[in-house]
Amino acid sequence: MSATQLSPTISVIIPTLNEAGELPETLSRVQAVAEVTEIIVVDAGSFDSTCKIAREHNCDLLECEPNRGKQLRLGAEKAEGDIILLLHADTWLPEDAGKAMIECLSQPLVVAGGFHKTFRDRPGYIPFSRLRLEFFCRVLKSIYGDQGIFVRREILEEVGGVPDVPLMEEFELCKKLSSQGRLALAKATVQTSSRKFAKEGVLKTYWRMTVCTVRYWLGASPEKLVGIYYRKTEKSGP
Repeated sequence: MSATQLSPTISVIIPTLNEAGELPETLSRVQAVAEVTEIIVVDAGSFDSTCKIAREHNCDLLECEPNRGKQLRLGAEKAEGDIILLLHADTWLPEDAGKAMIECLSQPLVVAGGFHKTFRDRPGYIPFSRLRLEFFCRVLKSIYGDQGIFVRREILEEVGGVPDVPLMEEFELCKKLSSQGRLALAKATVQTSSRKFAKEGVLKTYWRMTVCTVRYWLGASPEKLVGIYYRKTEKSGP
């Protein structure tokens, strides 16, 4: 990029459903990233103060039915930034996230990427985290949603936007993006919540996630996997 060119702008899309406990800190950290020029919260019918919090933080607020893929798709369609960041409501960005995204996307053939991650309250839940995430990104060409997924807006439009599916939307999206170029991890780390592990137990949660992932790679549809992923749990958020 030459000195006469403007720095790329970043739009952040956050899907929500009853996220009043997590959203304020997430939004404060997003707003601390200098390159972010737009925050779009797409709510799926919250009955707590989620929408009020979004308005108080001057976010654009959209609403649709509960479906994380649909929420992300709607938000991305309304976004105007050069880079689109899809972010979970309980994932915290570091202050240098914008710079890290821009540097990552400046690499040859890179069209999209994600961050390294850690659980801010239970870091032990991701053994060999960096190696595992690098393997998933480089070999399986996949990035988990709670890592944050960022992509050039024109590339997202070329692949038809975020897939309108209720689960595994990040894998479906990465499959499309990898056909356009390379996926990479930025040199920055996000902090996400371990609330699922705390609520359901580490082994049970990992087992369910593994079963869903393996069945997905074997050809099961996201719609079919919803029943497995949310079995005997309450969907408190997308």
